[in-house]
Amino acid sequence: MSTKPTTADLEWTELDQRAVDTARVLAADAVQKVGNGHPGTAMSLAPAAYTLFQKVMRHDPSDADWVGRDRFVLSAGHSSLTLYTQLYLAGFGLELDDLKAFRTWGSKTPGHPEYGHTTGVETTTGPLGQGVANAVGMAMAARYERGLFDPEAAPGESPFDHFIYCIAGDGCLQEGISAEASSMAGHQKLGNLVLLWDDNHISIEGDTETAVSEDTVKRYEAYGWHVQRVAPKPDGDLDPSALYDAIEEAKKVTDRPSFIAMRSIIAWPAPNAQNTEAAHGSALGDDEVAATKRVLGFDPEQTFEVTDEVIGHTRGALERGKQARAEWEKSFQKWRSDNAERAAEFDRVAAGELPKGWEDTLPVFEPGKAIATRAASGKVLQALGAIVPELWGGSADLAGSNNTTIDKTSSFLPADNPLPEANPYGRTIHFGIREHSMAAEMNGIALHGNTRIYGGTFLVFSDYMRNAVRLSALMHLPVTYVWTHDSIGLGEDGPTHQPVEHLASLRAIPGLNVVRPADANETATAWREILKRWTKEFGKGAPHALALTRQGVPTYEPNEDATRGGYVLFEAEGPSGQSTQPQVVLIATGSEVHVAVGAREQLQAAGVPTRVVSMPSVEWFEEQDQGYRDSVLPPAVKARVAVEAGIGLTWHKYVGDAGRIVSLEHFGASADGKVLFKEYGFTAENVASVAREALDATPGTTAAQG
Repeated sequence: MSTKPTTADLEWTELDQRAVDTARVLAADAVQKVGNGHPGTAMSLAPAAYTLFQKVMRHDPSDADWVGRDRFVLSAGHSSLTLYTQLYLAGFGLELDDLKAFRTWGSKTPGHPEYGHTTGVETTTGPLGQGVANAVGMAMAARYERGLFDPEAAPGESPFDHFIYCIAGDGCLQEGISAEASSMAGHQKLGNLVLLWDDNHISIEGDTETAVSEDTVKRYEAYGWHVQRVAPKPDGDLDPSALYDAIEEAKKVTDRPSFIAMRSIIAWPAPNAQNTEAAHGSALGDDEVAATKRVLGFDPEQTFEVTDEVIGHTRGALERGKQARAEWEKSFQKWRSDNAERAAEFDRVAAGELPKGWEDTLPVFEPGKAIATRAASGKVLQALGAIVPELWGGSADLAGSNNTTIDKTSSFLPADNPLPEANPYGRTIHFGIREHSMAAEMNGIALHGNTRIYGGTFLVFSDYMRNAVRLSALMHLPVTYVWTHDSIGLGEDGPTHQPVEHLASLRAIPGLNVVRPADANETATAWREILKRWTKEFGKGAPHALALTRQGVPTYEPNEDATRGGYVLFEAEGPSGQSTQPQVVLIATGSEVHVAVGAREQLQAAGVPTRVVSMPSVEWFEEQDQGYRDSVLPPAVKARVAVEAGIGLTWHKYVGDAGRIVSLEHFGASADGKVLFKEYGFTAENVASVAREALDATPGTTAAQG
């Protein structure tokens, strides 16, 4: 564990200290004004955040999306004022009125930082530990981006070299997701990642001795990180000079991620509130805020006090940022002139465009042949891998089952990994059995930009990932989840591995598009649509979840209308085989579509004109205009049956009062998948029978008997 500074002393003036103290009183005032929030951590962390934003990070507040910038992640998102005060001081666009509007309707300063809502916020944080995993994903993406565009450059010499800084608290490091992500970062030897731990010994229930006793620094040593501990000043305040030296030391360690433990006192220097759990999540109170201002030399009668000298000093970050970007542009332009083909590729990727002819590479599968949709997805990925270099991903140790290996010869691993396929810029990520952090790392990769990410596991394990998936949707991130083994059709592994409630619960997440293809060609079409939705032309992004079968299912002719979420797969026919108005509509997804097709054959043979609608994505279907939706599900046809091997919550709105749902409202069992489909009623015979019930329940119609 290194403790020796190796750089020149930090330049730190009285105005710097005054700016730090200004951030402290602004945090106290903002929480006091609204009456709720988290003032204590923002007060104690002010020296660390200020040092990063004013003395360390390469960024340009006038261009928060500059591709060459360092990234900052506040994993301890409850302390959003730690970030907001620095965005205000540095000139990212927040002003004093925004701090006064903290946590109020319509403000730029919500309770937790929100990506896309506030300029300078790199990711939405709040659920503890997510930010740590986001930062790990960003560090992974930075390395992969470098491999795409400048792999031969010496360390630190590429315009694509930059750092990811993350501040995490005790709560972040207690959450299991941070352990998963930190293990991954150590294994990957992400030397571009610096994690600062706010070691204040306080959580909501009091001293962390209530719940934690391990040596966290030694834990990070065991993960393979470079670790340092920064002692506070004698008065208990964070020491900017010691912290700066530790960060500069960390930046020189390029073969490991760096962990810096900062011993702090929450709510420092509030006379009575410091080092108390109350300061974590409650306003300090007028008297304590006034007392704190006296300690710091501020007027206790004033609120939101910022002198012209302080804001003039801190807004110097704007000029420094422009200079840093101009210097970077020189190296970037030299790279462009030396690498014309790569520069053209960079321009394409940065513009959110896909390579010319990419759609022509997609496989078309032979109708009639039984293929598992997971296998079809794997063939699509391998085809896309040859022409879309920014596409990469992997699996949570289930690549052979998920079919997510885009390139067997190229694994994203540090250069000294003993495996023969190891490549620091490899295409295939081995996330390990870390589903939760995989999802959050994917978010970080998407947030970093300039690559496109997917990740796989079994659908049932989406439960482990759910919080990060929810954040994918909240941030409108174009990540793709490849979830296989999507029903009781997986068979003998039994109910612990058979997803029953998962499709419905995932569809309940606003902004997540769940896609359950019926066959191999629908799978290829789904992937094509997902990639199209990555492009900037499509507008706001969204995460997609592919739910794919383990077992083979019949292949049908490709149908472009699959991109509309729901479409007529087989039309109702009259006695002479001509298309006619259906008496009954069967709606199905995934492996149940062929069951509905079999039921249609029986109903048609009995003289009941029956339409089969494949509904791979409810979300895509709901995007269509009412006219199209009515053309697929005619309002006049009341006899409808939805078929899906999971709970039926999704389908009530589509079948109506007279309709029926063939679903699974209980857990499965350990048996062959075909046996389970038969035992639980997912057969053509049962669906046809249920359709007759629906017809009999519809006024004016009677099911033909056959």
